[in-house]
Amino acid sequence: MSKDTAGPSAPARSDVAATGEGLNRRTFLKAGAATAGAAAGAGAITGFPTIWAQEIKDIELRHVGVSYSVVKAIGDQASKDLGFKVTMQNLDTSAAINRFVTQPNSVDIADVEGWQSKVATRRGVIQGIEVKKIKEFDNILPIFTKGEINGHKIPRQGISPYEAMYIAKSDATELNDGVSDWMTFLPQVYNADSIGYRPDLVGHEVTEWKELIDPKFKGKAAILDVPAIGIMDAALCFESAGLIKYGNKGNMTKAEIDFTIDKLIELKKSGHFRATWTTFDQSVQLMAAGEVIIQSMWSPAVAAVRVKGIPCVYAPVNIKDGKEGYRGWCNGMALMKHLSGKKLEAAYEYLNWYLSGWQGGFVARYGYYSPVPSTAKTFLTPAEWDFWYEGKPAPAVINDPYGVPMEQPGAKRDGGSFLERVTNISCWNTLMDESAYMNKRWNDFKVA
Repeated sequence: MSKDTAGPSAPARSDVAATGEGLNRRTFLKAGAATAGAAAGAGAITGFPTIWAQEIKDIELRHVGVSYSVVKAIGDQASKDLGFKVTMQNLDTSAAINRFVTQPNSVDIADVEGWQSKVATRRGVIQGIEVKKIKEFDNILPIFTKGEINGHKIPRQGISPYEAMYIAKSDATELNDGVSDWMTFLPQVYNADSIGYRPDLVGHEVTEWKELIDPKFKGKAAILDVPAIGIMDAALCFESAGLIKYGNKGNMTKAEIDFTIDKLIELKKSGHFRATWTTFDQSVQLMAAGEVIIQSMWSPAVAAVRVKGIPCVYAPVNIKDGKEGYRGWCNGMALMKHLSGKKLEAAYEYLNWYLSGWQGGFVARYGYYSPVPSTAKTFLTPAEWDFWYEGKPAPAVINDPYGVPMEQPGAKRDGGSFLERVTNISCWNTLMDESAYMNKRWNDFKVA
């Protein structure tokens, strides 16, 4: 989850190291700034920068994080619009948080998930983002400013963005429960994850997580081999099947971890799983080849299968239908403690640029959402907006961020509209209190 055009793919969105140069999480996004700029549509962003160009021309901001959100094409466009250099560097999830904590001065903008912002705050390596300096703050969706949307309370299983976003003062080392004058991170991209399947081979619509562990798919199923995320997918399956009711799928007790891993081992020994996968490319190839017909999957991987002309669907797991709901995730940008002076001013210009629309339009084209849809909309065609956000049938061909056709007229986004999808999130990516024990038990599953 994107490096250089025609270059090696970036590390996976995962808690384990990426391997070699294979495609990883969401990295069908081979970032090419020129192509991306064309895909975003004509028109320049105005109003940046507000600090004198001669004072910032030699500034370089180092934005470090996972590849699904730290995208070279986005950095290139920001550099072009802002007049100073933005360098994107990709690391897997574990390596990124380790870098932020142990080498904080080597990073300017830390790209963090909610749980990572909690860790970084407690370690004192980031500084608060002053809310009044964020131009679009009042237009950020209430998911992030109120913990709700459209009258629907955002669940707090795992770590929701609202829980992790605020601190009482700039140098606070504990999170603040609710909106304050300071943020730990500025949200920039998020989505709702589900399971993917081959409708031509499964033979019916899939709407429940329990289908992933149904015996009828023995030898044709796969699960994500990233412990912190894979165990939550497994928990969604077991709860959906009525085998257990977790207190908090995002923060399991040792007993709940044991139950979950023991059931996974049982399934593995019975031959249920054709494979486990760790990279974007693996999930696409397993599905495209028909070796696997149902599996944990990421939204752009489903799209990548469909681009090959092979049917693939992202299951709509709606809470209101009594199902277990999606697993949500959100990434945002944190300011490292060492930033000051003109470099800090430049960093604020960069944060404000992110919410001004270009990036929001870009990430929409691979299925992700902006915290300020109103600005993203100005960089999407009416057809794109209707498809990605409104859940309406595509009135024209829908292209990916690089101009490659991915959906034909009449197609509808799996799971429906933005509101349908985000109001059906049941839990969020997290770091469990018992994460060390969970990783140990996950290894038991891997070697079983």
